[in-house]
Amino acid sequence: MGKLVRARLRALVCGARGARRDAGMATSEYAVGLIAAAAFAVVLYKVVTSGEVSAELHSIVKRALDARM
Repeated sequence: MGKLVRARLRALVCGARGARRDAGMATSEYAVGLIAAAAFAVVLYKVVTSGEVSAELHSIVKRALDARM
């Protein structure tokens, strides 16, 4: 019985050590995700504020507001 308890305790301790080694992974993945989202937002902003896209968006909104109900 003592060997079984020690083996289970050792497995729990080793599992806890492995979890601690990966503790920083979530933070770094979160940071990379934030950087990617910010970069995508900048690209999207540049596309939307470009002349051609802006004119097309204004045209769509104008047609929507001028539509008869």
